[in-house]
Amino acid sequence: MNGLAAATSISLILLAILYLQNTLGLPPCPLCIFQRIGFMAVALVLLIAALHGPGTRGVRVYGGLLLVAGLVGAGVALRHLWLQWSPPTTVAACGPGLQFMLDNYALSDALNAVFQGSGDCSDQHWSFLGFSIPGWSLIWFMLFSAYGALLALWGHVVPPARQRSD
Repeated sequence: MNGLAAATSISLILLAILYLQNTLGLPPCPLCIFQRIGFMAVALVLLIAALHGPGTRGVRVYGGLLLVAGLVGAGVALRHLWLQWSPPTTVAACGPGLQFMLDNYALSDALNAVFQGSGDCSDQHWSFLGFSIPGWSLIWFMLFSAYGALLALWGHVVPPARQRSD
């Protein structure tokens, strides 16, 4: 199950890069890049868990890590959605790119600027079934978070069936 979930997360990253960025020509905004990093963190936790094959205690640890990675990613996606839903006058104009900020600002200043948002982050260039890119990211991060919560609470997704005594 962890291998399938890891493959799903990796597929979402590839969809963003190969289809949205390279085919449609949509450059990622700084918050999109942070959401990609969130999906990479989710995939990494799941991939290590799948390769490790831990016992119940280890599954709970990996579940907790997955829950944290999913919730952080969901928080970034929520911030991105908030910027898209805000009136254009409340969002800052397009600012410098993420790489420029990381090269020239202290990390805390660069992160603060990213989460303040820019015109790039508030634009909605693509949607599917009524959801924008951060909307779909939020849905997937919440699914991964729910999966992580199940693993953290029970040590497995489905409680084992009770054995019948004949």
